[in-house]
Amino acid sequence: MRNLVLVLGDQLNADAAAFDGFDPAQDAVWMAEVARESEHVPSAKPRIALFLSAMRHFRDARRAAGVTVHYTEINDSRNTQTLAGELRRAVNTLRPAGLIVTEPGEHRVWHDLETAAGELGQPLDIRADRHFLCSLDEFRRHAAGRKQLRMEFFYREMRRKHRVLLDKAGEPEGGQWNFDHDNRGSFTKAGPDRLRPPAAFAPDATTAAVIALVNTRFAAHHGELGSFDWPVTPEEAQRALRDFIEHRLADFGRYQDAMWADEPWLYHSRLSAAMNLKLLDPREVIRAAENAHREGRVSLASAEGFIRQILGWREYVRGIYWLKMPHYAELNALGADQPLPDFYWTGKTGMACLRDAIGQTLRHGYAHHIQRLMVTGLYSLLLGVRPKEICGWYLGVYVDAVEWVELPNTHGMSQYADGGLMASKPYAATGAYIARMSNHCAGCRFDPAKKTGADACPFTTLYWDFLLRHEALLAANQRMALQVKNLARLKPGEIAAIRSRAAAIRANGGEPGAGDGLLF
Repeated sequence: MRNLVLVLGDQLNADAAAFDGFDPAQDAVWMAEVARESEHVPSAKPRIALFLSAMRHFRDARRAAGVTVHYTEINDSRNTQTLAGELRRAVNTLRPAGLIVTEPGEHRVWHDLETAAGELGQPLDIRADRHFLCSLDEFRRHAAGRKQLRMEFFYREMRRKHRVLLDKAGEPEGGQWNFDHDNRGSFTKAGPDRLRPPAAFAPDATTAAVIALVNTRFAAHHGELGSFDWPVTPEEAQRALRDFIEHRLADFGRYQDAMWADEPWLYHSRLSAAMNLKLLDPREVIRAAENAHREGRVSLASAEGFIRQILGWREYVRGIYWLKMPHYAELNALGADQPLPDFYWTGKTGMACLRDAIGQTLRHGYAHHIQRLMVTGLYSLLLGVRPKEICGWYLGVYVDAVEWVELPNTHGMSQYADGGLMASKPYAATGAYIARMSNHCAGCRFDPAKKTGADACPFTTLYWDFLLRHEALLAANQRMALQVKNLARLKPGEIAAIRSRAAAIRANGGEPGAGDGLLF
């Protein structure tokens, strides 16, 4: 054998750089299912099932194309259950002249593969991941010499480089780069209209076998598989893209930040998992959205708001991850030291918004970006949960979670653990934000307008406690100045009551109840 091409679970694109020069007569593919990738953080069942099913479909497609694929299933009795262990076993058996891999999406995996190859005396050719529109070297050049990194400036560079939503003069279409102010709509009391269920993909025989395996092998893991319907092949991912562009993109922009109880999908795309596993090329997604606007099917604000998430945020967080790892994961700028509440793994809480967001997460492995940032993430931030614990939760429960995208979004954007590298201020808010953007508060026993008392919204109590605990640090942030200034309006008795109730919530595992005489 000449080369053994290593294909990881989030690298399921046959046009990857690792396949450049591939000769089926001399080269082969190596893939391995290993328990450690589902257990180094406690992964939920939907995430495990999606990765394993997509991997097996990729294996079968490559074999059908005449490629030799050395594939170890997780229940193989010879399986060492680690990527490094399986690579050592494969190399000792197959004796390839060299190893080739596309840049892994996680620092830990990159390190493990390099270490294993070095111990085996095998040359390891790590090739750039051209699935992305910005290479790691290009992002380093962007970051060099800048005192502050901000996604908006990076996004403009990417728009110009790839000529996306530009007019003939090379300026932003519509005269501005960002239409975020048009993309913050909430629903009326009647709720969302024209909702159409997104394209769903019934499990085929391969996926059904994986579901049975996960329910048995990972029976103790959280999450459910009764409604598993994610795309697991490039063909299914293409159908999902067409469905989104045709039926939901037009309303996505305006309502991308809105929430509604028992409506997990709303107008969102459900495409992030397919892109992160490389079943779908982001260029195709961007082009489809841009074409829909140019053909008059969707507004510029909707197209731009969606494209910004892919060409802007998705590329930006990857750049930040590889620029700052591995020390980035150890940062804890706010000194957060609380354990993650148990209800993040069960959804059993008295708070309606958290119950809904966590419940759908466990059922589907999915929640949209505002549910993650301004419900589950906001509560963790205000409570003061240890960054590693909440990051481990996000990495484990969501089907689209790969560490390059999960860690900066959670650690930096949501938890402000990096002290302002990703976000210019902490995304701290009272329950009033959730009341404005959803109908959750109407069905909740807690009042988002109240700071103290048994019926005060825990988000609101903890928000004021958060400002009090971090007043000195936040006062130095211009974008937080007005919020910090509001502390001066609090009376001493009110401050004492806020701190007392916040302490009781923390003592009760993050759940309001014991300290208020309220049990759930």
